[in-house]
Amino acid sequence: MVPELRVSRSDSRQPDPVPPVPARSLATARWCASRGWPVHPLSPGRKTPAGNCEACRSPGHTYRGCPCPAAGRWCHGFRAATLDFARIEQWWSANPGFGVGIACGPAGLVVIDVDAHAQELPSRDRLLPGIDISAGIDLTGLSNGFHTIGVLAALRGMSSPADDESTLRVRTPSGGLHVWYRAQNGQHWQCSAGSGSGRALAWQVDVRAHGGYIVAPGTVTEAGVYEPVGPMREPAPLPGWLARELERTAHLPPAHVPVPRPVPPRARQAVLAAGGGRSAANRALASVLAEVAACAAVSEGAAFSEKLNRAAYTAGGLVAAGHLDDDEAERMLAEVAEYARPGQERRYRAVIRSGLSAGRQRPLSPGGRA
Repeated sequence: MVPELRVSRSDSRQPDPVPPVPARSLATARWCASRGWPVHPLSPGRKTPAGNCEACRSPGHTYRGCPCPAAGRWCHGFRAATLDFARIEQWWSANPGFGVGIACGPAGLVVIDVDAHAQELPSRDRLLPGIDISAGIDLTGLSNGFHTIGVLAALRGMSSPADDESTLRVRTPSGGLHVWYRAQNGQHWQCSAGSGSGRALAWQVDVRAHGGYIVAPGTVTEAGVYEPVGPMREPAPLPGWLARELERTAHLPPAHVPVPRPVPPRARQAVLAAGGGRSAANRALASVLAEVAACAAVSEGAAFSEKLNRAAYTAGGLVAAGHLDDDEAERMLAEVAEYARPGQERRYRAVIRSGLSAGRQRPLSPGGRA
């Protein structure tokens, strides 16, 4: 069960700080992971991710291709989030002061982050982006995200998410509120912050989803505790009206329409040889290269590595039989692999080397192995 917490019934903006309890964060991390929510460490007493290692802090370094998460390190924040209980035990047992963050996208969560900051009202067009608020409407008393999300809900004839007792709600140390929901139908809702950009739900109302993280309930910071409100400890499904508002305000990524890319010249020559018929050896290679090139139309689940390995194995056999130059074979394989999986050179080079090496052990003559 989730660690026992004091349940606040008030709207106090500054809860009394609670001293860290060594077992609290580990128990919270386990509880979250047991619900399928990948977790990552937060810096002790803060709501920001634990720091990167020295190599990951170097200029120009990015999470893409970084070996740290696979090696069990927490570099790159929510991108290192895990459901591995052994790793969770390792991280939080050695660092009991760590807080707990949850990667919202992989967890299938959409969290409405309602702020209550003392700020000057923005222009009317930024209060509820996409909804016209005429100059004749009196805005006296409107001062934070609780008000703007309440107005949006009222315009749709609904209750405010801040008052939704059917779902997990977490009071933040600054007096805000996190309202947790489960994404439905595999939709990948996107994060937003503020209301000055094209993607925004309301002033002082942020959205935590794909591309972001949320602080787990029970996490202790220097400002106080992220404390559940009421008895509910599970997120409810995202309400339909709220899903429609998120879609209206561009929180869904645009539909992906594959754009045909030109096949590299060398790869094109090899692939076209299957129909042009220069030689039986070239046709054999072109056939397997065409299968690799076709993977470009599918980002996942196309058996890319298997098809590239088969092509490399075929090329290695042709090289061993004297039908193909070794360097030329590797260049053509790399051209097609880069076309199918751009930016994954480290991955496809390893497959090519392995396949060529195996293929060279068994010379291939047109019509069968020698």
